[in-house]
Amino acid sequence: MTVFESADRAARILTDAGFAVEDARGDVSVLARHALGWTVTEWATRLRDTAPADLSDRLAALARRRARHEPVAYITGSREFYGRPFRVTPSVLIPRPETEGLVDEALRLRLPDSAPLIVDVGTGSGCIAITLALEWSGSRIVATDVSPAALDVARSNAKALGANRVEFVHIDAGEFLPADLTSIDIVVSNPPYVPEPDRQSLSLDVRDFEPHTALFAGADGLDVIRQIIPAAAKVLAPGGLLLMEIGSGQASAVRGLLTAGGLDLVDIRPDLQGIPRIVVARLPTVARSA
Repeated sequence: MTVFESADRAARILTDAGFAVEDARGDVSVLARHALGWTVTEWATRLRDTAPADLSDRLAALARRRARHEPVAYITGSREFYGRPFRVTPSVLIPRPETEGLVDEALRLRLPDSAPLIVDVGTGSGCIAITLALEWSGSRIVATDVSPAALDVARSNAKALGANRVEFVHIDAGEFLPADLTSIDIVVSNPPYVPEPDRQSLSLDVRDFEPHTALFAGADGLDVIRQIIPAAAKVLAPGGLLLMEIGSGQASAVRGLLTAGGLDLVDIRPDLQGIPRIVVARLPTVARSA
């Protein structure tokens, strides 16, 4: 049996479970490359190779997991972010392309020889903090999370990718930022922002597998954002920035929360679908008059 034939059998498991043919083939290609340890180029050029004796059974087992809507990233244990592989487990949110916009915005601010203090709130897999540490030499990066399991994943990613300067800090729920840090230059966060009423409309991949504490934030999805904004305003240096990801339809409400929380809105950048996604807000350099 060839690699192609083994993959085709696995893809039929997914189409029989209701997956679209294109989605099934795409998922199986990732699972097969994971099982074989192949690159994308090897996958494209070696499909007619004779398959290892156990490949068909291994792929079938992986496909059955995917047929139950377990995310491919959890099955393979990896997801790419900003061109680097990050280990992921069900303890952390799977990194998404939209979140790369937070890194892009932070790096737009980069100045030669600058050494900012950056705090990543709710670091999860550590993808934001680690990427900033690797892309912005000289920066001091502190990454926080309420989940010890998530911090374990983030630390393993930092070690694997050589981001040895990142400091990981466990914080209590509702704390967000370490009490001993002040004059922070940038607070960055991809907080939970999915409204609870939207739970049933989410894909099964997300709703049934990703950590709910990293997804849901009250009736309007803004419960955590309501706390992060004033918390950041207390610890940012004058002129310091809050960079934050938000959900669809939340831009107007977030504008009001920023004003009430003492921060000036700089911009809300759209994602690739044109949805206002990345908030850029600044602490005024001069205190507002009462």
